[in-house]
Amino acid sequence: MENEIYSLCFMCSVRCPIKVQVKDGQVRWIEGNPLVPGMEGSLCPRGAAGINMLYDNERLQSPIIRDGERGAGKWRKVGWDEALDYIAEKLKNIIDKNGGQSVVLGERTQLATHVSKSFLKAIGSPNHFTHDALCKGSVNTACRSLFGYTDAQLGIDYKNTKHIVLYGRNIFEAISVKEVNNLTQALENGAKLTYIDPRVTVTATKAHRYWMIRPGTDLALNYALINVILKERLYDSQYVDRWVQGLAELQDFVQPYTPQWAEEETGIPADEIVTFAREISRDKPAVIFHFGYRGASYTNEIYQRRAIMILNSLMGSVEAKGGFFIKKGPGEVGGKPARKLTEQEFPKLDLTRFDKVGTPEFPLPDPNHGVAQILPHAILKEDPYPIKALIAYRLDPLGSIPDTALTKKALDKLDLLVTIDINYSDIAWYSDVVLPESSYLERTDCIQQANGLKPQMFLRRQAVAPRYDTREGAMILKQIAERIGVGRYFPYENMEELLRWQLDGTGFSLDDFNAKGFVAYGKDQIFWDRKDGLKFKTPSKKIEFTSALLENAGFKSFPVYEPVVRPNGGNFRLVTGRIALHTHVSTQNNPYLHEITPENVLWINTRKAAERGIKNNDVVEVTSEKGAGKIKAFVTDMIHPETVFMLHGFGHEAKLASRSYNKGVSDSMLQKNVSDIIGGSPALHETFVTVNPA
Repeated sequence: MENEIYSLCFMCSVRCPIKVQVKDGQVRWIEGNPLVPGMEGSLCPRGAAGINMLYDNERLQSPIIRDGERGAGKWRKVGWDEALDYIAEKLKNIIDKNGGQSVVLGERTQLATHVSKSFLKAIGSPNHFTHDALCKGSVNTACRSLFGYTDAQLGIDYKNTKHIVLYGRNIFEAISVKEVNNLTQALENGAKLTYIDPRVTVTATKAHRYWMIRPGTDLALNYALINVILKERLYDSQYVDRWVQGLAELQDFVQPYTPQWAEEETGIPADEIVTFAREISRDKPAVIFHFGYRGASYTNEIYQRRAIMILNSLMGSVEAKGGFFIKKGPGEVGGKPARKLTEQEFPKLDLTRFDKVGTPEFPLPDPNHGVAQILPHAILKEDPYPIKALIAYRLDPLGSIPDTALTKKALDKLDLLVTIDINYSDIAWYSDVVLPESSYLERTDCIQQANGLKPQMFLRRQAVAPRYDTREGAMILKQIAERIGVGRYFPYENMEELLRWQLDGTGFSLDDFNAKGFVAYGKDQIFWDRKDGLKFKTPSKKIEFTSALLENAGFKSFPVYEPVVRPNGGNFRLVTGRIALHTHVSTQNNPYLHEITPENVLWINTRKAAERGIKNNDVVEVTSEKGAGKIKAFVTDMIHPETVFMLHGFGHEAKLASRSYNKGVSDSMLQKNVSDIIGGSPALHETFVTVNPA
């Protein structure tokens, strides 16, 4: 028997719509949903390897309980009732003794996140954080400071752009299929691509203009671009006069930051900066200065991201075809979104979060995601209170939070460490109890509310029965909740009941998803009227160059530029990034993907390598103030001399994930745990390392 099932991929966080071909209960093929414009049936390497994840015999296969020291790899296989009872008893004791706030749950943002948040609300804990905090917390804060919207509430019209500028946004190696297809079409139609990065990536090779910028100096470049655009009046004056607050203050501020000044800081010739500013202004408003996806590099990250968004605003590209748009929800067409469990009435909770978001220490980061890298500090200092339990839901703090040794030291203080995952992650290897979640091909998931130019809803449907003794995450959390006396907040007995509860009031039913895998609230794209119809959510109802959000919290809208610290000659600035084949720390053990990229290597400039007697493929030792590891060198002219680069996500410690075990070096092990205290992101590129022959 053969059938086709429309669903959503979950090999990364993009959630591309897919079509799954099933024969005799086995997945035979996965492709992009051909009914979704921009997908055209295509899929990235990770999506194609989803079949391999499904049939991987090194997946988690049943609940297990630690039977030895943490990290020793000694386990006892148990049934679900025993595992859930064990967790519930531990949690009840912890909550009775220390309060619900002593429990933290961290996860990769997913369709069931409203279930996770409801679980914490039910037990009286404010302590939810997501991987987004480690990836784009400062981008989120920067967007809110200008527009009143988060970055997730803004979309990009790649298909119709005339010029796109990418600051290390290596879009052709960090693949979102629909974005890449639409951008490729724009380039074929004559659009220009400018790429700025200390390293020559695949995206750099597609660019019409590539600048090998000195690492950490993007803000200097942007200040100079703003200087030229304002001085020569290259901006969209009609748009700016109507929708921008603080132009005069910005003009005064950028006067000293000339292209000649920026050349000294960035290494980019002044005349090229001027030429570029003039060139891109001719294409306004159909231009995109991409504000980035992972905005977690430097301690001034929020200001770099704000500068990018200021450039977009000067070009009039916000809510413009070929530029940015504010995502529209079903309310724009008289519809209602899918319900979330968090909309229920919970006991009133007035407690400081573990990361102190919303307090004078971290007043601005988004509490929907938190400041994840503060977790080790909060546990060790018991500030603002003791943390006794952590539930890691498809998130690996050991591979994601900088300074792995510090994180382990903190985890050792916990009374309970639980992991819900599909694979043997390092945090699973270090946990007390591991609960196996069904893969995305084996489970039906919560509704995806997909706002955009056309508000829609998508559904992840189960394609095949679970191969092992696994369950849906939304069911796992419900079953724990029932055992600790808060099951009433989870009004469903299975996933279909939860979905029907979510769809109640929307006007759609589960059957409506059968034909395409999604439903749409309307047919036409929704752009607001640029003359009088834009709806910014700032106090002024305008784009705030002078930001009420920042100024009211005691921060400057335009800080004086501080020169970037350069290596002393004996060390390098460590930068990290992604590749199309792997997702963060979660896919390195996938047989297909591992075969193509089994380990990371260290990119090092040819001249700098020669000075150290290092040749291509030599094993070198990389050392920081936090750790050291051995890795193969990739000697190349295609990286800035002050920089070395490695892929994120390698150097795994979970021995039962045998393919990825001990392959390459973990960047998190080398990085120091410092933050952009205004925006909230970790500063992943503020670590210096030495490199020597092993």
